[in-house]
Amino acid sequence: MDLRTPNEIEEDNLSYQKPPKEILDLVDIPRAPFVQMDQKGKYMLFIYRDSYQTIAALSEVELRLGGLRVNPVTNIGSRTIYYNNLQVKLLKAETLTQVIGLPQAPRLANFIWSPCQTKLAFTHSTLSGVEIWVLDMETAKAKALTAANANANLGNPITWFEDSTALLVKLLPAQKMDLINTETAIPTGPTISVSDGSKAQNRTYQDLLKNRNDEHNFEALTTSELHQVGLDGVSKKWLKNAGMYRSCLVAPNGAYVQVMTLQTPFSYLVPYSRFPHLSTLYTKEGDLLKVINEVPLTEDIPKGFMSVRKGRRMLQWRSDQAASLIWAEALDEGDAGIEVPFRDAIYEWAAPFDAAPKLILKTINRFDSIEWGTDTFAIAHDYWWNTRNTKVYQFNPSDLSEAPRLIFDRNYQDKYNDPGAFLTQKNTLNRSVLTLQDNSLFLIGEGHSKEGQFPFVDQFNLETKESKRLYQSTYTDKLEAIYFPIDLEKGDFIVRVESPVEYPNYFIRNIFKKEALTQITAFENPFKSIQSVHKEVIKYEREDGVELSGTLYLPIGYDKTKPEKKPLIMWAYPREFKDNNSAGQVTTNSNEFIYPYYGSMVYWVTRGYVVLDDASFPIVGTGKEEPNDTFRTQLVANAKAAIDAVDALGYIDRKRVAVGGHSYGAFMTANLLSHCDLFAAGIARSGAYNRTLTPFGFQSEERNYWEAPEVYNAMSPFMHAHSMKTPMLLIHGEADNNSGTYPLQSERYFNALKGLGATARLVLLPKESHGYSAKESILHLLWEQDTWLEKYLK
Repeated sequence: MDLRTPNEIEEDNLSYQKPPKEILDLVDIPRAPFVQMDQKGKYMLFIYRDSYQTIAALSEVELRLGGLRVNPVTNIGSRTIYYNNLQVKLLKAETLTQVIGLPQAPRLANFIWSPCQTKLAFTHSTLSGVEIWVLDMETAKAKALTAANANANLGNPITWFEDSTALLVKLLPAQKMDLINTETAIPTGPTISVSDGSKAQNRTYQDLLKNRNDEHNFEALTTSELHQVGLDGVSKKWLKNAGMYRSCLVAPNGAYVQVMTLQTPFSYLVPYSRFPHLSTLYTKEGDLLKVINEVPLTEDIPKGFMSVRKGRRMLQWRSDQAASLIWAEALDEGDAGIEVPFRDAIYEWAAPFDAAPKLILKTINRFDSIEWGTDTFAIAHDYWWNTRNTKVYQFNPSDLSEAPRLIFDRNYQDKYNDPGAFLTQKNTLNRSVLTLQDNSLFLIGEGHSKEGQFPFVDQFNLETKESKRLYQSTYTDKLEAIYFPIDLEKGDFIVRVESPVEYPNYFIRNIFKKEALTQITAFENPFKSIQSVHKEVIKYEREDGVELSGTLYLPIGYDKTKPEKKPLIMWAYPREFKDNNSAGQVTTNSNEFIYPYYGSMVYWVTRGYVVLDDASFPIVGTGKEEPNDTFRTQLVANAKAAIDAVDALGYIDRKRVAVGGHSYGAFMTANLLSHCDLFAAGIARSGAYNRTLTPFGFQSEERNYWEAPEVYNAMSPFMHAHSMKTPMLLIHGEADNNSGTYPLQSERYFNALKGLGATARLVLLPKESHGYSAKESILHLLWEQDTWLEKYLK
């Protein structure tokens, strides 16, 4: 390991470095598998992967087109996370069964359960393309169904037919268009964009199309043929023509398929999700019935988070009916600025789709979702960002004259009064519907409260609108998460239990009996070197009375009875609220397992630092007041309150405090270092620092630059680079794809800081996106952060 400081080797051609052994030992640890369960509670699937990718994998060829990032050789998303092994377990069995028949060097992705929940389809990426595979859960045997000719460039290429005996698969066309090498192609003319006078205020999207060559390549890469592939591997073309097929949705009875196809013209302003598209209805045999939706290019949605495009949106199948289409249409022309009594209308169109669609509901706020129950019973949800309001309605989809009944009307940021999520179950169509018994529904809630977190199961009486608590976790030294029932009548639920030193494991909990849990998994804690660390959630107040909190970690071996003044690392991310009560609620739990990952600061407890993680940084705007109007003032108040709180415990030297954050947390960090003297150093990862480069809104700001230039300028650290007096470490992925956080943001900000004499260091991680994934990048990131902290806090 190179022991020189960053400044000493700044001008060198620096290779990837590794952090100190204390940190490295926590990074180089195999992770437990991810766990999936079928919705009938019979099977568990254990999905394994390497802890990190390699920089070599990230360096494979990549094209960035229309918001997509794809590998044109293999025809799958170039940032796909791959898994390398599968094991199956019967829920109540003790042993794991290794899946047999998997390919050599598996690169598995796009897992999708069959409607009958006994099979699992997935993709395997070879060096030349993508294969479709299927796993029989009962026999634990996997087999390939296709050659390496699937097209996963527009997402998962697999759709199950409803009888679970065949798949609808996107395959590469027999006559595939050749790609244009844009590096060597000779231009045929200029690229021209035109404004016709209509407003098109869009976020600063990345990876957009830029010219005709990009358009050609986008079409070539997204064009597929749809094939019906049986579980015996026999394939036949399902539709005659190739197309830019985006998605396929099979009706619950399997008789119809809704196919969404991208159309031209493309756009240089917005990603493919807002390109024109056609939704067409086919029979299960592939015979054309009718076009059910035509959506034009959508570049000009009205201003505001709650604005939407005109026309039919969110087409989906009704899960409790054999074949009924559902969609929403805006009643306010899609413009959140227009005042209307109802924002959306919900329509139903039942097979054989000859009659006119039927209006079944109007929502006061913007429509969100429907949970279906019976012919005469359903639950609808809506929401409105500006007020943080959500409403939940009980309605009769068969009778519009029966007024919807309001069940919940609340602030969705108010976690202390969150009633929970309704339980669903599989119906005879293998679709999820509400669990309805004796005029009651059932709710599973996270159980946040002022006293702590105690998840619960409630029975909700639809007549009285009163809840009866069937079960509530009583753990004070562990966290229990309630998943779903495997037998509601008996009271058997799947739960997950963890503690700071106990890795999360799955159990069966009977909510009616006080019996010991039945253990299903037995994953061990791989981070034993930090299991003795002291962890607690501390609560404190901001000077204006807003309640705050953060998760405090003390250094390994710290003796609380003999407090020493240690350096502090504070890590945070600002969040906007419309009321002080919601802003002050505690939703972190000190009993969560301590799980170091690349973005975590908990590693530094091994290096003698106190860490305050996830420190509350609410930005509150009550009534008509916008939170960002007082952004800087509230940021500094949050930071001062946090430092005061930890200092009052006697643990820290308040002159040796660093602050850091990722993305909007990086933006926060730069603002704090520019406008207060509370910190000795800062770490800002993948942030944006000049808001004039995101002129049509950012984060939770709806106003554009020309409506609120004083807000944009006041909030932009770039505009205050001359005020920076604190050492700042800037880190950014060279291939950041997040809206608004172009690498240019860090490059230009660093240039300003350097030009004005500030102490700063810019680290650009090759091939990395908004989050970092290559092991070499992550180890180097940890080395950079450790070296910076050691230099400026010790």
